[in-house]
Amino acid sequence: MTRVLRVVWVFLIVPGLAAAQGTVSAPAQFRVCADPENLPFSNDRFEGFENRIADLIAKDFAATPSYIWWGQRRGFIRNTMNATLKEGRCDFVMGVPEKYDLVLTTRPYYRSTYVFVYPRGKGLSVGSLDDPALKKLKIGVHLLGDDYTNPPPVHELSKRGIVGNVVGFSTFYSADNPASSIVDAVASGRIDIAIVWGPLAGYFAKRQRVDLALVPVPSGKGDLPFAFDISMGVKKGNDALLKRLEKVLDQRQAEITKILKDYGVPLLERKATAKR
Repeated sequence: MTRVLRVVWVFLIVPGLAAAQGTVSAPAQFRVCADPENLPFSNDRFEGFENRIADLIAKDFAATPSYIWWGQRRGFIRNTMNATLKEGRCDFVMGVPEKYDLVLTTRPYYRSTYVFVYPRGKGLSVGSLDDPALKKLKIGVHLLGDDYTNPPPVHELSKRGIVGNVVGFSTFYSADNPASSIVDAVASGRIDIAIVWGPLAGYFAKRQRVDLALVPVPSGKGDLPFAFDISMGVKKGNDALLKRLEKVLDQRQAEITKILKDYGVPLLERKATAKR
């Protein structure tokens, strides 16, 4: 898996207990690895769109979702799906990039992109990282703290010499840094524009009093990708569970898409995926 996909999933951004690899029967429970404070994706009050999608899919497993809560930081898979916890292991992880190499991934159930976020009616009309206006605007981006693991917007702005007018926001929730902070900063005028992963931007933009534009960020020639296909994951070797999950995804895709739209997720057409 490429470094870019690892970064996206950390930012954006997790199989069952088995008797033997590849011969796993359906779990008695639908155990989900999830972050307890990561709206709009998930939280321990079950308010995120991944919580709602888990509820939907679990019905076809004749189960009720239960959760192994762990902050989505480095080591998330190792400390949940691939570890023996007192609470038990997870069966599923929601929202990982397609072909994420730490798990088996389903075919994608949505595709989204980074977007520019800026107020409408203020004279801005940014649609490319090469727009000269970006050299003068105060730009918000998410940072992970290590130049080798920062999200694509940080690298691409830096490559264009846009550094001094960039304002960094942490990706990790705290009382002083709610998940909405980067979008709040655009709405309040603290920054002029932000580049944000689409699901987060769409959810929090809908909750602002200021009308905010969300414009997909295109990748220029030689740029890192900004759009990603998102899948679900199970533990490597659990092919039986993966196949069952993919069947449910096929049956429930229309309902899943509706949930994503309800949460304001900017959706792109998914790439065709070869049948397994």
